Amino acid sequence: MPEMTDPTATPVLTTLKSWRQLGLLAGYVRPYRWRLAGALAALVVAAGALLVLGQGLRQVVDAGITRGDPAALDAALALMLIVTLVMSAATYARFYLVSWLGERVVMDIRRDVFSHLLTLSPGWFEQARTGEMISRLTTDTALLEQVVGTSISMAARNVLLGLGSLAMLAATSLRLTGLVLLVVPLVIAPIVLFGRRVRRLSRASQDRVADLGAYVDDTLHEIRTVQAYGHEPADRNHFGLRLQAAFDAARGRIRQRAALIAAVILLTLAAVGVILWIGGHDVLAGRLTAGELSAFVFYAAMVAGAAGAISEVVGDLQRGAGAAERLLEILHTSPQVTAPAVPERLPEPAPGEVELEAVTFCYPSRPGQPALDRFTLRVAPGKKVALVGPSGAGKSTVFQLLRRFYDPQSGTLRLDGVDLRLADPAAVRARIALVPQEPAIFAASVAENVRYGRPGAGDAEVRAACEAAFAAEFIERLPQGYDTYLGERGVRLSGGQRQRVAIARAILSARPVLLLDEATSALDSESERMVQAALERLMRERTTLIIAHRLSTVKRVDRIALIDHGRLAGLGTHEELTRASELYARLAALQFGSIDLPAP
Repeated sequence: MPEMTDPTATPVLTTLKSWRQLGLLAGYVRPYRWRLAGALAALVVAAGALLVLGQGLRQVVDAGITRGDPAALDAALALMLIVTLVMSAATYARFYLVSWLGERVVMDIRRDVFSHLLTLSPGWFEQARTGEMISRLTTDTALLEQVVGTSISMAARNVLLGLGSLAMLAATSLRLTGLVLLVVPLVIAPIVLFGRRVRRLSRASQDRVADLGAYVDDTLHEIRTVQAYGHEPADRNHFGLRLQAAFDAARGRIRQRAALIAAVILLTLAAVGVILWIGGHDVLAGRLTAGELSAFVFYAAMVAGAAGAISEVVGDLQRGAGAAERLLEILHTSPQVTAPAVPERLPEPAPGEVELEAVTFCYPSRPGQPALDRFTLRVAPGKKVALVGPSGAGKSTVFQLLRRFYDPQSGTLRLDGVDLRLADPAAVRARIALVPQEPAIFAASVAENVRYGRPGAGDAEVRAACEAAFAAEFIERLPQGYDTYLGERGVRLSGGQRQRVAIARAILSARPVLLLDEATSALDSESERMVQAALERLMRERTTLIIAHRLSTVKRVDRIALIDHGRLAGLGTHEELTRASELYARLAALQFGSIDLPAP
């Protein structure tokens, strides 16, 4: 994926890394090369017109003012007006084209970064922060927009003007041009000196801004908890500390950048002053005309202005390089779970058979602690199996592996006889529906939330799914019915209503394997009754695995898998396990209240 220019060393990009980043950026610009060519042509025309103005000034002074010729003065001024009009039109074209290019390239970068984020495995997000990812997609890409749409164009313009002005200086007076060339290394020196510092401080400043975004995201996401515990003063203080850290990082960057600009301006204007002193004496001695000196000062000022502008643009390029690095960290992250080059096709029609054979798995964040340890379980098509065990036993891990969010370190998972490693993860997930304990409700309408399971479903199918989930009765009472906006994370619905929307989504998806993370465990009795009825319809003719917390659930399944420390500790019915397993008997007494606890 393309990467932005890295002005770590100098604005002429002398380091290998800088050239590599420039080449990667070109990959995003390449589809719009004709617009880029138009922008470059407009840039050359505008710069050329500005250089011609210096010769017009020379004619005004020498032919018009010094000789006292009104006709020559009028002709020179008319020519300057025409050149100014051409320069204005070319500047408009250049600005529009490069601004359009910046917007388009950044749009493509944002799309690619977001698309890549969607491919990364959940394990990667265990260590990433949502707020920081949002910052990279918004703040960092906005910096790149500034670079692509403005800074690079300004740098190219001023380099072209600087070189053109030097050529015109040489044509006017080689002696004075030599003085100007002596100044160039003095101007480049502070750019080299401060450039690396600005880039390093820019990266630190952007990291601090990302910290702000992550903290705001965490706090506002849990605003009810914040207010319930009276944590507002502490959060204000913590946010203030992060704000101060961001300000301190930005202040360091600004200080270095200001020093860079000030040094360049001081050196260039001092050089112009020296040139005026020497050139003035040349005019008095008859070695230069007044017009030639005026043109020379005009071009010298353009050289100075170009050098000053480039030094300022370097700061923007440094910030853009820092933003590019942060985005590239995402783009260069490879998904842990990928489809094989030639994935094995899952059988059609889908029987819905699930099998785990000697599966051992550790989460990336806990590499030394197996969540599953040589775990084996087979669920025949259409059967219902409950997963029961202490907290942390590995029940949810089974669900994660079946949807191939992770791959086990050893062992095999099969769906309809196909090893999941040999299948396309998208094809595997397309056969599995999930109703979690805390359903995901998006900030969209009811219909859009239900249709999430099958985006191409029609309105009639959405309504039928909601009726099957016993959700139609409350949906039709909402202000806009199926078009009602549910708010962020479904805050406008009760817990039971969110569950029924999630069940309707699973019904509409029509997938042969169903995973239930005991969807009724946190509901009141009335909501539980409605949700349970919806679940009964959903489970018909589907292979179902249930993380069970209630006696009513385990008594309705075909078998119960008892899991302890990632191992299969028992398999059978409720009555069989109660008699055969002391662990299950204790869990049943504690969770289900179904039997007396055995004596210790």
